[in-house]
This record gives sequence, structure tokens and C-alpha cells, in this order.
Amino acid sequence: MSEDWRNGGFGLYIHWPFCQAKCPYCDFNSHVSANIDQRRWRDAYLRELDRYASFTGDRILQSVFFGGGTPSLMDPDTVAAIIDRIRRNWRTSNDLEITLEANPTSVEASRFAGYHAAGVNRVSLGLQALNDADLKALGRLHSVEEGRTAFEIARKQFDRVSFDLIYSRQSQTPGAWRSELTEALAMAADHLSLYQLTIEPGTAFGDRYSRGRLRGLPSEDAAADMYEITQDLCGTAGLPAYEVSNHAAEGAESRHNLIYWHYGDYIGIGPGAHGRVTRNGERHAVEAARQPGAWLTSVERDATAETWSRLAEQEQAQEYLLMGMRVNDGVDLARYEAIFGAAPPLEAIAELSEMGFVETDMGRLRTTPKGRPLLNAILGRLLAH
Repeated sequence: MSEDWRNGGFGLYIHWPFCQAKCPYCDFNSHVSANIDQRRWRDAYLRELDRYASFTGDRILQSVFFGGGTPSLMDPDTVAAIIDRIRRNWRTSNDLEITLEANPTSVEASRFAGYHAAGVNRVSLGLQALNDADLKALGRLHSVEEGRTAFEIARKQFDRVSFDLIYSRQSQTPGAWRSELTEALAMAADHLSLYQLTIEPGTAFGDRYSRGRLRGLPSEDAAADMYEITQDLCGTAGLPAYEVSNHAAEGAESRHNLIYWHYGDYIGIGPGAHGRVTRNGERHAVEAARQPGAWLTSVERDATAETWSRLAEQEQAQEYLLMGMRVNDGVDLARYEAIFGAAPPLEAIAELSEMGFVETDMGRLRTTPKGRPLLNAILGRLLAH
């Protein structure tokens, strides 16, 4: 049990908390700032990398993910210094995946050569829509033309390039989404992240929705149709879903995200970053201070503002279910039992199997295509025991 994380792997997440503007649908820990002291932030990340390496340095690191916020606002020299320190502090796998999220403005696209030289080998672009009117409604600062240009520049620099789109947008019809996704698939390399718009509390969209001012959201039936269109078109194009919102050609899956979904260990560094870290045989949920200024000051004073919460066996088993059922290969029931110290919810599994929502094969539990759109309800039933 103390080494269960090895079943999922070991990754590192670097959170850059700054953006040029706050998107109205975004509930991530991101902040708009006119002036960023890159050297000061770089030094803080390096200090944190050294600290975590002091008690996890005997592991083999499989992935690094620069997320945010907008990591493509980081100077390439800052990214290079972080990657260099990572390689000094940990042994790395031969196929170490280093991903950087980027927004497709022309200024940021010009940095791609610098990121490639720094060691980044995968880029994830936040295109979000291939329609200028919808990009504006989503609060994006780029146009469709800028997005396409950034994608082409990225493709010239990196072998692995993914991009994100949001569907079930305001006033969007299933037919319009079919046309847009067809266009996206004609562009795509080997990975797409396709997210259904969700209205989160505390966001600008959430505030508008609560006041009845967010017009034109598709009905549940229309959203379900768009989901089915997504599965059909991507499957036909050779990019089937391997997770609820992620589609890839065989072998092109995001290795970093698979560490989350396979319930491995990962370090989170940066304001508000989350981690799951096994230390002294016990697994912990780790969360850093959210406010960038507070996080930066605490790191500089060697008084790191973060919370470590030991996860009980039942909590770990629940998290394994919550994460593992998102991916097509599902969860290993023997591993679940080893984590929890008790049998999986056999009655609930039998009931859901009879309804055609889940299936078991070779000791693994997974959702069926019929059950995948109902994942939240399925998880609720499995976790109710």
C-alpha cells in the first residue's frame, strides 16, 4: 500500500498563475498582472524544486507539465532554468514528456523556438473555438487566424501538439459543432481536448447565469447530441476518446494526465497547485497557498505556505475510483481492494452492469460507451456503499 503510487507513475506540475485577461468561464487560480518579476519567480520555483527533491529525489520522473494561468507568458530562459533544475534533481525516464500550455497570440507564438530549445517537447494550445464571434464571447484575446498561425508555428517546432476546444457554447447548434469539429480534425495532429462548457460558481459566467443573463445555452438534449457527434467524428478520424474529454491517436495520449487518472503521485509547485505525494509510506493531499504574492513571499522566507493532509485508505480508494473511471481502461479492482482493505462495491457494480453502464473484464471495471455520458451518476452509485 505504501508504494501504491508506483502503479500510476510520478509527475511534476508547475503552476504559472498569470494571464493577460481572465476568461469569463475560468475557475482556475489565475490572475492578471501588468508587471511580473521573472527572475524572482524563477528563483522561487527553483527553491521549491530543490525542497521537494530532498524527499522524493530517488524516484524516476515521467512527466512535467507547465500549466496555469498562461505559462506561455513565462520567459523561455525561466522555463529553461526550471527544466535544467528538474533534470539535476531527479532521474528522468528516457521518454520524459514536458508539456507547456500556450495561448495562441502572435507574441507568445514567437516564443515557441525558445521553449523548444529549453527542453519542452509537447505544447497544448488553448484555441477554444474556431469562430471569431464565439472567441470574443468566451473572452479570448486571439482571433481564429491567430490561432491557426500559432498552431502552424507550433507544429514546426514540436512533434507533439494538442489543442483545446470548448463546445456546447451559447447559441451553438449540433450542426454548427459538427462543422467546427470537422474543421478542427482536419487541422489536428494526434491529440485533441474537447470540453463541454460548464458554468462554474465564482466565475463571470457563473454570476451572469445566477442573474438569468447568460442567454442561449444549449438544452441538455442538444448538449448530448454534441457529445455523440464528438465521439463519432473523432473515432472515425482515428482520435477516439481515451478519457471523458480527451481524444488521441494510439500512443499519443497525454502521459502527464494519465498519471492523474491512473492515481500516481505528482508534485504541484506554484500558487494554488495541488499534489498527491507519498511520504514515509503515507499518501498526502498537498495544496499550496493560492495568492501569488503570499506564495512567493513564503517561499523566499523558507516558510512555505502549504497544507499536507494525510489521506485515509477509504479516501484514497474513492479518489482512485473518481480518477480511474474517467479513462477507457478503468480501474483495477484488485488494486482498489489493496488500497481500501475491503472489497469493491460488488452490488453496485452488478446493478450497473445489468443496466449496461459498466463492464468488468480481466479484473478491471470500466464504463461502457452507453455509460460514459452518465459517469457522474455512475460514480455516485459506486461511492455510495
